Amino acid sequence: METTPTAQDFTFNIVHQERYSRGELLLRSFFGFLYIGIPHLFLLLFMNIAAAVLSLVAWFAILFTGQYPRSFFEFRLGVLRWQTRVYARLFNLSDDYPAFGSKGSDDKTRVDIVYPQSQSRILLLVRLIFGFIYILIPHGFCLFFRAIATYFVVFIAWWAVLITGTYPKGMHDFVTGTFRWGLRVGNYYSYMTDKYPPFSGK
Repeated sequence: METTPTAQDFTFNIVHQERYSRGELLLRSFFGFLYIGIPHLFLLLFMNIAAAVLSLVAWFAILFTGQYPRSFFEFRLGVLRWQTRVYARLFNLSDDYPAFGSKGSDDKTRVDIVYPQSQSRILLLVRLIFGFIYILIPHGFCLFFRAIATYFVVFIAWWAVLITGTYPKGMHDFVTGTFRWGLRVGNYYSYMTDKYPPFSGK
Protein backbone atom coordinates (compact mmCIF):
# COMPACT_ATOMS: atom_id res chain seq x y z
CA MET A 1 0.00 0.00 0.00
CA GLU A 2 2.76 2.46 0.82
CA THR A 3 4.68 2.53 -2.41
CA THR A 4 6.69 5.51 -3.51
CA PRO A 5 5.51 7.34 -6.65
CA THR A 6 8.00 7.10 -9.48
CA ALA A 7 8.88 9.72 -12.04
CA GLN A 8 6.55 7.90 -14.44
CA ASP A 9 3.58 8.32 -12.07
CA PHE A 10 4.09 11.93 -11.05
CA THR A 11 6.15 14.81 -12.40
CA PHE A 12 6.41 18.22 -10.77
CA ASN A 13 8.99 20.79 -11.71
CA ILE A 14 9.52 24.54 -11.65
CA VAL A 15 12.37 25.58 -13.91
CA HIS A 16 15.31 27.30 -12.24
CA GLN A 17 16.22 30.29 -14.39
CA GLU A 18 19.80 31.39 -14.84
CA ARG A 19 18.79 35.01 -14.35
CA TYR A 20 15.80 36.65 -12.68
CA SER A 21 14.40 40.11 -13.27
CA ARG A 22 14.85 42.51 -10.35
CA GLY A 23 12.12 44.70 -11.82
CA GLU A 24 9.60 41.85 -11.88
CA LEU A 25 10.65 40.86 -8.37
CA LEU A 26 9.86 44.32 -7.01
CA LEU A 27 6.65 44.57 -9.05
CA ARG A 28 5.41 41.22 -7.71
CA SER A 29 6.45 42.10 -4.16
CA PHE A 30 4.50 45.37 -4.05
CA PHE A 31 1.65 44.76 -6.50
CA GLY A 32 1.65 41.01 -7.15
CA PHE A 33 -1.38 40.41 -4.97
CA LEU A 34 -3.33 42.94 -7.04
CA TYR A 35 -2.45 41.91 -10.57
CA ILE A 36 -1.65 38.20 -10.02
CA GLY A 37 -3.24 37.13 -6.76
CA ILE A 38 -6.69 38.69 -6.99
CA PRO A 39 -7.64 37.75 -10.57
CA HIS A 40 -6.10 34.29 -10.54
CA LEU A 41 -6.99 33.24 -7.00
CA PHE A 42 -10.54 34.55 -7.38
CA LEU A 43 -11.11 32.32 -10.40
CA LEU A 44 -9.22 29.43 -8.83
CA LEU A 45 -11.53 29.58 -5.82
CA PHE A 46 -14.48 28.57 -8.00
CA MET A 47 -12.38 26.08 -9.96
CA ASN A 48 -11.36 24.38 -6.72
CA ILE A 49 -14.96 24.26 -5.53
CA ALA A 50 -15.88 22.54 -8.77
CA ALA A 51 -12.88 20.20 -8.42
CA ALA A 52 -13.97 19.32 -4.86
CA VAL A 53 -17.48 18.46 -6.03
CA LEU A 54 -16.07 16.32 -8.85
CA SER A 55 -13.76 14.58 -6.37
CA LEU A 56 -16.80 13.65 -4.29
CA VAL A 57 -18.53 12.24 -7.35
CA ALA A 58 -15.29 10.49 -8.35
CA TRP A 59 -15.20 8.78 -4.94
CA PHE A 60 -18.50 7.05 -5.68
CA ALA A 61 -17.40 6.30 -9.24
CA ILE A 62 -14.26 4.56 -7.94
CA LEU A 63 -16.31 2.67 -5.35
CA PHE A 64 -18.68 1.25 -7.99
CA THR A 65 -16.42 1.01 -11.05
CA GLY A 66 -12.85 0.98 -9.74
CA GLN A 67 -11.97 3.95 -11.95
CA TYR A 68 -11.61 7.71 -11.55
CA PRO A 69 -13.67 9.32 -14.37
CA ARG A 70 -11.12 10.45 -16.95
CA SER A 71 -12.71 13.86 -17.62
CA PHE A 72 -12.85 14.62 -13.87
CA PHE A 73 -9.21 13.62 -13.52
CA GLU A 74 -8.13 15.87 -16.39
CA PHE A 75 -10.12 18.79 -14.99
CA ARG A 76 -8.49 18.52 -11.58
CA LEU A 77 -5.05 18.13 -13.16
CA GLY A 78 -5.66 21.30 -15.16
CA VAL A 79 -6.54 23.18 -11.97
CA LEU A 80 -3.37 21.92 -10.28
CA ARG A 81 -1.29 23.12 -13.23
CA TRP A 82 -2.93 26.54 -13.08
CA GLN A 83 -2.30 26.80 -9.33
CA THR A 84 1.33 25.83 -9.81
CA ARG A 85 1.83 28.54 -12.43
CA VAL A 86 0.41 31.15 -10.06
CA TYR A 87 2.32 30.10 -6.94
CA ALA A 88 5.56 29.83 -8.91
CA ARG A 89 5.24 33.56 -9.57
CA LEU A 90 3.94 34.64 -6.17
CA PHE A 91 6.87 32.85 -4.51
CA ASN A 92 9.31 34.34 -7.06
CA LEU A 93 10.32 30.94 -8.42
CA SER A 94 9.54 32.07 -11.98
CA ASP A 95 9.36 35.30 -13.93
CA ASP A 96 6.69 36.30 -16.45
CA TYR A 97 2.92 36.41 -15.99
CA PRO A 98 1.07 33.11 -15.45
CA ALA A 99 -1.45 32.05 -18.08
CA PHE A 100 -5.12 31.92 -17.11
CA GLY A 101 -7.20 28.77 -17.35
CA SER A 102 -6.88 25.06 -16.71
CA LYS A 103 -5.57 24.59 -20.25
CA GLY A 104 -3.07 27.45 -20.12
CA SER A 105 0.48 26.74 -21.25
CA ASP A 106 3.70 27.50 -19.41
CA ASP A 107 7.32 26.72 -20.22
CA LYS A 108 8.50 27.26 -16.64
CA THR A 109 6.32 24.79 -14.75
CA ARG A 110 5.33 21.19 -15.31
CA VAL A 111 2.79 19.05 -13.48
CA ASP A 112 1.94 15.60 -14.83
CA ILE A 113 0.08 12.77 -13.11
CA VAL A 114 -0.40 9.48 -14.91
CA TYR A 115 -4.06 8.54 -15.12
CA PRO A 116 -4.66 5.34 -13.11
CA GLN A 117 -6.43 2.70 -15.17
CA SER A 118 -7.83 1.07 -12.03
CA GLN A 119 -7.94 1.89 -8.33
CA SER A 120 -8.45 -0.07 -5.13
CA ARG A 121 -11.90 0.13 -3.57
CA ILE A 122 -10.46 -1.10 -0.26
CA LEU A 123 -7.85 1.65 -0.20
CA LEU A 124 -10.58 4.14 -1.10
CA LEU A 125 -12.49 3.19 2.05
CA VAL A 126 -9.33 3.13 4.16
CA ARG A 127 -8.54 6.71 3.13
CA LEU A 128 -12.08 7.83 3.93
CA ILE A 129 -12.06 6.32 7.43
CA PHE A 130 -8.43 6.54 8.48
CA GLY A 131 -6.95 9.08 6.05
CA PHE A 132 -6.75 11.82 8.65
CA ILE A 133 -4.67 9.57 10.91
CA TYR A 134 -2.20 8.05 8.49
CA ILE A 135 -2.02 10.82 5.87
CA LEU A 136 -2.83 14.25 7.23
CA ILE A 137 -1.34 13.94 10.73
CA PRO A 138 2.16 12.68 9.83
CA HIS A 139 2.52 14.61 6.58
CA GLY A 140 0.81 17.71 7.98
CA PHE A 141 3.18 17.71 10.96
CA CYS A 142 6.24 17.51 8.72
CA LEU A 143 4.92 20.00 6.19
CA PHE A 144 4.10 22.51 8.93
CA PHE A 145 7.77 22.82 9.88
CA ARG A 146 8.86 22.55 6.25
CA ALA A 147 6.54 25.46 5.41
CA ILE A 148 8.09 27.59 8.16
CA ALA A 149 11.55 26.85 6.78
CA THR A 150 10.30 27.56 3.27
CA TYR A 151 9.15 31.06 4.18
CA PHE A 152 12.58 31.82 5.64
CA VAL A 153 14.22 30.50 2.46
CA VAL A 154 11.88 32.59 0.29
CA PHE A 155 12.79 35.70 2.31
CA ILE A 156 16.53 35.10 1.95
CA ALA A 157 16.16 34.23 -1.73
CA TRP A 158 14.27 37.50 -2.31
CA TRP A 159 17.33 39.45 -1.25
CA ALA A 160 19.60 37.20 -3.28
CA VAL A 161 17.58 37.90 -6.44
CA LEU A 162 17.44 41.63 -5.69
CA ILE A 163 21.19 41.91 -5.15
CA THR A 164 22.56 39.36 -7.61
CA GLY A 165 19.76 38.69 -10.09
CA THR A 166 20.02 34.97 -9.37
CA TYR A 167 17.94 32.62 -7.23
CA PRO A 168 20.29 30.22 -5.39
CA LYS A 169 19.70 26.78 -6.90
CA GLY A 170 19.57 24.96 -3.56
CA MET A 171 16.96 27.39 -2.24
CA HIS A 172 14.91 27.09 -5.42
CA ASP A 173 15.01 23.30 -5.15
CA PHE A 174 13.94 23.44 -1.50
CA VAL A 175 10.92 25.68 -2.16
CA THR A 176 9.94 23.66 -5.23
CA GLY A 177 10.27 20.50 -3.15
CA THR A 178 7.85 21.84 -0.57
CA PHE A 179 5.21 22.36 -3.25
CA ARG A 180 5.98 18.94 -4.73
CA TRP A 181 5.55 17.23 -1.35
CA GLY A 182 2.29 19.03 -0.59
CA LEU A 183 0.88 18.25 -4.02
CA ARG A 184 1.70 14.55 -3.68
CA VAL A 185 -0.19 14.44 -0.39
CA GLY A 186 -3.14 16.25 -1.93
CA ASN A 187 -3.21 13.90 -4.91
CA TYR A 188 -3.26 10.83 -2.69
CA TYR A 189 -5.88 12.21 -0.32
CA SER A 190 -8.12 13.24 -3.23
CA TYR A 191 -7.98 9.74 -4.80
CA MET A 192 -5.94 10.70 -7.89
CA THR A 193 -3.44 7.97 -7.07
CA ASP A 194 -3.26 4.89 -4.86
CA LYS A 195 0.44 5.34 -4.17
CA TYR A 196 1.28 6.68 -0.73
CA PRO A 197 3.35 9.91 -0.89
CA PRO A 198 6.96 9.81 0.32
CA PHE A 199 8.12 12.03 3.17
CA SER A 200 10.30 14.02 0.82
CA GLY A 201 10.25 16.99 -1.50
CA LYS A 202 12.41 15.21 -4.08
